[in-house]
Amino acid sequence: MIYLTLIARVADGLPLAATIQDDDQLNRDIFQYQNQAKTLVCRMTPTSPSRCSLIAGPYLFHYLLDLGVCYIILTDAQFSRTKAFAFLEAIQAEFYGKYNQQIHTVSRPYAFLDFDHVIHKTQKIYSDTRSSNLSQLNVALQDVQRIMIQNIDDVLQRGEALSTLDSRASDLSNMSKKYRQDTYLLNLQSAHVKYILFFVILILVFTYFYVQFL
Repeated sequence: MIYLTLIARVADGLPLAATIQDDDQLNRDIFQYQNQAKTLVCRMTPTSPSRCSLIAGPYLFHYLLDLGVCYIILTDAQFSRTKAFAFLEAIQAEFYGKYNQQIHTVSRPYAFLDFDHVIHKTQKIYSDTRSSNLSQLNVALQDVQRIMIQNIDDVLQRGEALSTLDSRASDLSNMSKKYRQDTYLLNLQSAHVKYILFFVILILVFTYFYVQFL
């Protein structure tokens, strides 16, 4: 079963569209998983795999990364990974075909909420056990088997570590700039002192000879 679908822009983590499936067992935790999905998008980098499955307790996140947009779903562990990625490819094609001109210009969160009916319709198709013929799916089984499976906690913690490193690198860069500025100012002050001292000595010498030859 697909419990959660989130479509978000990777550059700034802006959520573009989302749906949540009502489920009594998951209701109390759904917002925690939704926040994990949003955090995951914010952790995306240019080196992130374009397709990945992430273990999140008794559930699995599956995501598809394409053209700067992340399509991510939360399913139970029994849900077919082949169907999961076929579903992701289906909504990616629909979403990009409909909104490709607006994806990178909108600034309002959930600007494409009208897409939820497409998500629900597609979700019903891929959740229907009667449509389980794998030969009809767009994603080949061998391709799905090559998609990496990771633990979401490891990914999020690694993202936090990378964020910390980026922050430290930024701090070091700022400190380096400040050091260069301070060094420049000190050198400038030193040069001024030398010039002033030179002129003082020159004036004293001139005064000495002036007094001697008066």
